[in-house]
Amino acid sequence: MLPRSGDVLQVTRAASVQFSEPILFRVIRVLDWPTYDGWIWLDGYELNMSGDATDRRTIFVQKEGLRQFRSPAPAPRRPSETSRPGRLATGRARV
Repeated sequence: MLPRSGDVLQVTRAASVQFSEPILFRVIRVLDWPTYDGWIWLDGYELNMSGDATDRRTIFVQKEGLRQFRSPAPAPRRPSETSRPGRLATGRARV
């Protein structure tokens, strides 16, 4: 299965020997360039561990060596401490 726009991948040596140090990569698009069977060109952004883009890159990798990156689930949000119980969305007090 081909990566899709927005996918975050972990790219390691299994995808290409150039990635002896693994990177996180957010896909912009799969390029339709001629290549060898099982290999693809990807256009996207290298990410830091916070998920921020650090470099735009075009990489040549083996499709089978790519791994979907799953970040930990975000912590649940707490209700805002500025909200007041007993008030409606319009700001009027309940009767």
